[in-house]
Amino acid sequence: MDGDGGNRTSVPGPGDRTAGALAGITVVEAGLLVQGPQASATLAEWGADVIKVELPRFGDPARWLPIGPDEPRSAYFEACNRGKRSIALDLRHPGGRAVMLDLTARADVLITNFTPGTMEGWGLGYDEVSARNPGIVYAAGSTYGTRGPDAHKPGADLSGQAAGGLVSTIGTTGGDMGPVGATLADHIGAQNLVAGVLAALVARERTGVGQVVTTSLVGGQIWAQAAEYTACLITGRPAGRADRGHPLVPTLYGIFPTADGAIALVGVAGRARRRFFEAIGRPDLDTQFAQPHYWPPDKAALYPLLEQVFRTDATTSWCRRLEAAGVRCAPVRDHAEVVADPGAWDNGYLVEAEGPGGPAPVVAVPVGFSGTPGHPDGFVPSLGEHTDEILAELGYPPTAVEQLRRDGAL
Repeated sequence: MDGDGGNRTSVPGPGDRTAGALAGITVVEAGLLVQGPQASATLAEWGADVIKVELPRFGDPARWLPIGPDEPRSAYFEACNRGKRSIALDLRHPGGRAVMLDLTARADVLITNFTPGTMEGWGLGYDEVSARNPGIVYAAGSTYGTRGPDAHKPGADLSGQAAGGLVSTIGTTGGDMGPVGATLADHIGAQNLVAGVLAALVARERTGVGQVVTTSLVGGQIWAQAAEYTACLITGRPAGRADRGHPLVPTLYGIFPTADGAIALVGVAGRARRRFFEAIGRPDLDTQFAQPHYWPPDKAALYPLLEQVFRTDATTSWCRRLEAAGVRCAPVRDHAEVVADPGAWDNGYLVEAEGPGGPAPVVAVPVGFSGTPGHPDGFVPSLGEHTDEILAELGYPPTAVEQLRRDGAL
């Protein structure tokens, strides 16, 4: 296994997606950035035909988030829009609205994450869309939800992390706060949207009728922290900062710096505690800290001692030693180290997918199917790349397409 992932798992070309679990399902996505696009990207990898609707000449704002000053490609757009078809359509224009209604009339699912009220303002709310297609699953993601004083406020991932309570848990007591270094609220919101869509499709099999599915970034953060919010509901107090580990886990559970990085202790309790202290060469600490639970004052006394010990050796050495003692632990890795890990490729979390320039590494949806495998796709659509193709499938003659262009709808 070399630094680039070694023997990478490759997947075949896009045609094999017809064998996916969602083969035959058509999804129309009017989404932007992460929440809506990542939800539909998941469905695309599982076999759905996803048609991405983008504003002409501008497209999804994610297209305009370059990786860096010397790399104009957008990691956000490429990660969340592989395997889709793009149609450039101005939904504010009467002609664009008419095409959108034609699209959704033939679709199974519509996914959007515009601010609540936006699609309704364009005459593309659930009432208008379901009038043409009663079976449509109309999935709407938002930042704050569809009700309450914040419903119509715009937002993004950081809004969800902050307003949903996650940021308040990060770091040490008395230290600075900061967000998770990933669009976690968006990702959780996207996966909640996927779950809702799939449940609604199952319900449609029984009833023949679609429905509205809603979720939000803030709601997703609350659900992701269900245990922490339950503790708050019981005690009336916030769970508090992570402080190396987790405020609700009263045992050895946290991150410690080593000689060359950091290691995570993943819950050391019961009989494992004696083995742990012996493995690190400090059996005396088992007697000194013999209490059944380690609450914040106990951790405040013990953790500095453990930090001194762990700084004396490298992460891999500590992991080998603790694993041999039957103690759960994990190395703290950065993205490059994960890319170089054989397990990430062996399990299909990272794969080589066919793209326009040949096989290219991509991040895959980490869900396996024994009979209907997912199909990661390396093809990322250019803005409006499939406009004419999709309109032809809807029955629009070339003359009508040109008229829509002249009118500014495309």
